[in-house]
Amino acid sequence: MMSKGVVWAVLRRPSLWGTAMVQLARLAPTGWWKRWPFLPRPSADYLDFRYVTQYGGQHGAPQAPIRSEDVLDYLRWCKEWNRTR
Repeated sequence: MMSKGVVWAVLRRPSLWGTAMVQLARLAPTGWWKRWPFLPRPSADYLDFRYVTQYGGQHGAPQAPIRSEDVLDYLRWCKEWNRTR
């Protein structure tokens, strides 16, 4: 689950809003609006995979909160990647 701190960190950086929306749309599963909760969030399997590749550990293990700075770094990387393509 995304912490409020991560959301606020992104909201304080308007230059990343567009990138955040694009990534949210890319990562949301098809038909997300048909299932509760009606939020365009990535699948639990994808988030587990990303968590393990970012922080290590084992799949399915309890997870510490995602750091805001890591999400901001990811969005900056995505923005730069999209710009160079």
